[in-house]
Amino acid sequence: MADRVPFWKSKSLSEMTAGEWESLCDGCGKCCLQKLEDEDSGKVYYTRVVCRYMTDDCRCSQYQRRHELVPNCVWLKPEDVDQFFWLPDTCAYRIVAEGRDLPDWHPLVARDANRIHAVDASIQHWDLVRDNEVPEEDWEEYIIDNQ
Repeated sequence: MADRVPFWKSKSLSEMTAGEWESLCDGCGKCCLQKLEDEDSGKVYYTRVVCRYMTDDCRCSQYQRRHELVPNCVWLKPEDVDQFFWLPDTCAYRIVAEGRDLPDWHPLVARDANRIHAVDASIQHWDLVRDNEVPEEDWEEYIIDNQ
């Protein structure tokens, strides 16, 4: 019996069920880093400043209430796929939107939610500061070269 084609290869982002969409998140935590945009160039800079609700396993401790608690929290939706340019190039949402294959460490491929941390593709071991510990006007001091 032939293997079925995985949903992320057979469906567009807009065709996915809510469960499939959520399962695309690899748990890297990079979208929860505070970002700064250069008003002139439009370039997005990631910082080492992370949301206060980020847990040690790179998950949101307030996921269901995140938009209530953090009004500017990113809410990725299929209809916004054309705006995913700011996501890191390792993000599964961006990868699928661009027609690329998920990396071997992605939980859906590796069938191991911790593989991403083992290969250092997440922010789990980064030297981070919480957004409620650093004034926003100082975030520029925490810009990182790559994400």
